[in-house]
Amino acid sequence: MNSTISLTLLHLAFCFTLVSFTPISALELHGTGANMVETTCQKTPFYNLCVSALKSDPRSSGADVAGLAQIGTDKLKAKATATLRQITALLKVAKDPKLKMALRDCADYYNAIVKYDIPVAVEAVTKGDPKFGVEGATDAANEADACGRGFKNQPKFPIYASNKVVHDLSAVVASIVQLLL
Repeated sequence: MNSTISLTLLHLAFCFTLVSFTPISALELHGTGANMVETTCQKTPFYNLCVSALKSDPRSSGADVAGLAQIGTDKLKAKATATLRQITALLKVAKDPKLKMALRDCADYYNAIVKYDIPVAVEAVTKGDPKFGVEGATDAANEADACGRGFKNQPKFPIYASNKVVHDLSAVVASIVQLLL
């Protein structure tokens, strides 16, 4: 009888341990609600950017994590497209050959972001295959980094702010999509 009681107590202790140590994130990241944006953004490297980007979209109030990932990819696409337009406009007026070369390289990187990386992320989230979504968003962050490195020897980086937002938002999106794995 003592062994039965001991086994029962051991079983209950084990079950209690599993329940009490279940990560809050696993419990919190299912469903929707007012705190979903904050809870999700706490899992990203740029909390403030994440919250402001997601909350600026009315869909976020009722979105689950997959919905927030979709909103994030939409925001990323808009910002990357705007940055590509900014680069194209700067290329038209740039006189310095080194600056033009750096801008051309950035145009190539941003074409890859807009035409390949973001569509891969969007499709992956839409089709429920988050692994490729993480890869697409991570690639976009890497492309933005590569653009920035092209200005390393330049006296100024005319698209610094836009490029930083694209990089940081890419990292946010990758982190949100990672939560879907």
